[in-house]
Amino acid sequence: MSPSELVNLTRRDFLASTGMGTLALASLLAEKGYALPSADPLAPRASHFPPRAKNCILIYFEGAPSHIDLFDPKPKLNAMTGQKLPDEMLAKIRFAFIKKEGVRLMGSPRKFTKHGQCGTEMSDLLPHIGSVADDLCLVRSMNTTQFNHHPGQLMMNCGSPLFGRPTLGAWLTYGLGNESRDLPAYVVLHAGRGSSAGASAWSSGFLPSTYAGVLFRNQGDPVLNLGNPPGFTPEMQHLGLDAIGDLNRLRHKHVADPEIASRIGAYELAGRMQAATPELMDLSKESQSTLDMYGVGRKSRENPGGRGGGPETYSTFSRNCLLARRMVERGVRFVTLLHASWDHHSNINQELPFCAGMADQPIAALVRDLKQRGMLDDTMIIWASEFGRTPLGENRNSSGVVSGRDHHPFAFSMWLAGGGIKGGQVIGETDEIGWGVVKDPVAVPDLHATILKQFGFDHERLTYRSQGLDFKLTGFEGARVVSQMLA
Repeated sequence: MSPSELVNLTRRDFLASTGMGTLALASLLAEKGYALPSADPLAPRASHFPPRAKNCILIYFEGAPSHIDLFDPKPKLNAMTGQKLPDEMLAKIRFAFIKKEGVRLMGSPRKFTKHGQCGTEMSDLLPHIGSVADDLCLVRSMNTTQFNHHPGQLMMNCGSPLFGRPTLGAWLTYGLGNESRDLPAYVVLHAGRGSSAGASAWSSGFLPSTYAGVLFRNQGDPVLNLGNPPGFTPEMQHLGLDAIGDLNRLRHKHVADPEIASRIGAYELAGRMQAATPELMDLSKESQSTLDMYGVGRKSRENPGGRGGGPETYSTFSRNCLLARRMVERGVRFVTLLHASWDHHSNINQELPFCAGMADQPIAALVRDLKQRGMLDDTMIIWASEFGRTPLGENRNSSGVVSGRDHHPFAFSMWLAGGGIKGGQVIGETDEIGWGVVKDPVAVPDLHATILKQFGFDHERLTYRSQGLDFKLTGFEGARVVSQMLA
């Protein structure tokens, strides 16, 4: 078959007929003569230079965990609790919700201890993650330009606060292709209240839709519209695909669509996923010790505010962490684990322990499990969020009770592990109250440039032309690779 015989469905036609417009592709229809392997946009591709990492698991906590209560101990802040910031400092600051009149510093009740041979200090809310501190690169000097959730989430995930830009996962699948023929290149799992940013958190933006993330559900069928309806046999399915192929060829004689491979590929991947997905999601062959290590089936502690989810949240997140390992084993390029919400404007001393308790055990298990299997060397794990939280108590509560923290873009913490990242170290410092960065600042574009470097890409050269511009994940204002992070 020649390239001129490749066929086309418009985006509207495809979405209407299948409801699977964001699914990636492999090559089943190519084997049946409907497409050429060269047309596969997710065929594995070489990067600019040899990569250290080949898979990524992004653990994204929407709402912004408090760096002061988890990763960045501030004894001076504790000693200054109840004091005011200087008026000249407050005059320059814009808050999301804090009222400047009467605002006071608020220390943390958490106890910090040193962990591992590296001696990294972490909160008593994260004892399990502390146990793998020697594998983590903790960055205490992150900062961002955004102080509201949706722009901040877009900035961290897409490198821009604007809608319509590809996520990190989309860029990596665009650059590297997929290792799996039976599963999507980019998968999203969520727990708690789901994603407040919606599909923009896993969008392909202006890239072809084949590079977008595929959301797997926690209940019922993992992917909607994947199975055949009752009474629809495999033979009928093949006949239907044959008919679609004929229509595609006819259509292509008249109109060429740049997303033709995405359309065809979504059909064929759905066929492969019908067999591969049940096996992937079935944890019955995992040992009981593995299930216990991740905490699958464990009960949630009481959540007095409900922001982090209901009683099913702990087990769901544990299961998602284990599924992330299973997906990476099967060649999925990029897995995002989403949880919402850590947006503790109030009641932080009751609700943060719920969220941290959900995250601590299974994330540490994921790091340890990948390391034991020899997979951490080329699998990068990232703990991230959109910003941090203020060292000031939030005082907007009409009751006068100050029990939370506002949004804080000037300094926050995150960590990375695996994929050639140098573990057992802390990068950067904040001031004595955790307000601003005083050493080795890392902006979001710098983080993205560093991640791309580990996957074999020069961030200046991984581009896509759209609307007359050569876009890149790191934007147009410059970014640097943070060499201290690299092993």
